[in-house]
Amino acid sequence: MSQLRDPIREGIQRGWKVAGGALGPVPAKIICDVAIIGSGAGAGITAELLAKAGLQVLIIEEGPLKSSSDFNQKESEAYPSLYQESAARKTEDKAINILQGRCVGGSTTVNWTSSFRTPPATLQFWQGRFGLNGYTAPALAPYFAQAEQRLNILPWGTAPNENNDLLRRGAAALGIPVAVMSRNVKDCWNLGSCGLGCPTNAKQSMLVTSIPAALDSGAQLVTETRAEKFELANGKVSALICRAVAPNGALVQRNKADAAIKVVAKHYVLAGGAINSPAVLLRSGAPDPHGRLGARTFLHPVVMSSSVFEQKVEAWNGAPQAIYSDHFLDTQALDGPIGYKLEAPPLHPVIFASTVPGFGQAQHDLLKSFPHNHTLLALLRDGFHEESPGGKVKLRSDDSAVLDYPLTDYVMEGGRRALLSMMEIQFAAGARQVLPLHEMAQPYTSWAQAREAVNALPMKPRLTKVVSAHVMGGCGLAGTERLGVTRPDGVHWQLDNLSIHDGSLFPTSIGANPQLSIYGAVNRLAQGLAKRLSGRDVLLA
Repeated sequence: MSQLRDPIREGIQRGWKVAGGALGPVPAKIICDVAIIGSGAGAGITAELLAKAGLQVLIIEEGPLKSSSDFNQKESEAYPSLYQESAARKTEDKAINILQGRCVGGSTTVNWTSSFRTPPATLQFWQGRFGLNGYTAPALAPYFAQAEQRLNILPWGTAPNENNDLLRRGAAALGIPVAVMSRNVKDCWNLGSCGLGCPTNAKQSMLVTSIPAALDSGAQLVTETRAEKFELANGKVSALICRAVAPNGALVQRNKADAAIKVVAKHYVLAGGAINSPAVLLRSGAPDPHGRLGARTFLHPVVMSSSVFEQKVEAWNGAPQAIYSDHFLDTQALDGPIGYKLEAPPLHPVIFASTVPGFGQAQHDLLKSFPHNHTLLALLRDGFHEESPGGKVKLRSDDSAVLDYPLTDYVMEGGRRALLSMMEIQFAAGARQVLPLHEMAQPYTSWAQAREAVNALPMKPRLTKVVSAHVMGGCGLAGTERLGVTRPDGVHWQLDNLSIHDGSLFPTSIGANPQLSIYGAVNRLAQGLAKRLSGRDVLLA
């Protein structure tokens, strides 16, 4: 792989305007047409379209610029350099571990490439509850199609690895329908290390698609630079204050007189991701007349079941996710008992060892079985029931962001049903033992034993292992300012020259891996913004 092209290093050599960290100092003041905070799914699409429209675009990224030459498939290097809080970001009560990207490309650089359009049922709920009458499946379809073409999003055409095929075989034995995932890849080597950065540039993340396209069109990129707060005046953003950070996210110690970086733009786009985007507005004292800012932040809480098979599974090898089941979404009313999507995650030693319960001999035995381990996860579809209100982004005493996310009995009982569904599938696929990830659970050797045990477990936070890699909401779209932070066209309800273009826009969780939902929705919003700012029509594909 050392002989492969590195398009990022080649672009820098061609003269891309990139600064920050080892790439050189960021000027104390920058003036541009549009300042975009973030470089992930929403920021990348926006940057490409606005730069194509001839606007002077500045992209501001807190994390470092890493590329295929840096991606060596080592967890010990990837998590500290590519993820928020070294892949250990947690909710305020420490009950949920949250995986979010913190690098150029954002979470698109480290996600597992799973791509789904926003489910029609979710869009219908938004129309009825939040007045988003223009957010229909037909209205969004052309924007999804453009994103799918631009990013080569297609159903995975290669046979699934054993890890995913066990989900297929177990579900088939029980009459549970499954389907093949779509992935944003091109000439994929089927390595399985998508979560550590793609070393072959096959993953069509923002890092290798929209960000380079924007830079080729003259955009500027500043890295290792944190957006702290907006300066506000007369219903507008007058400036953005940023500060340099070290690769680990700590503020670079500088003299107070020259510590701040000031960005002055005609228009600002906030796309730092849910949690971070609401936090910027909170630090700025942004108007919030109806108490919506940071509220209704959603995670897709994830519960998991680990199993051991006689044959080797080698869940680290091959496309991370290729098979899924929506059976337990489709068979539940949207506002009834919480539904869940089933997927098979990839397994790598560090993330596996830090996720499974137990210690001492029990943990030793589990780690020894690692090549034979198969894990299923369930994404819980939160936000559609009054007992599933999500969480709230808050600021700590040092102004850093934290998410308060109560796990209600409604959500946790959904977690119990999900554990039962996953264990039954694993036994049907031939597992010799199954361990639901819960501190009071033990390995079970039959479905009857496992069912009885899990039905008796206390489904409580910090006893039940809950994680998430999907953060949505906190700056929700709505048809009226009473119901949300952001107008249907993506502009902040009270700040005329601020748009929000990331997953924080969503009024509920999606009920599916959200990257394509962000690409499609933001594609439409960014095309509209480009037209308003430049008078030009631009298309993504």
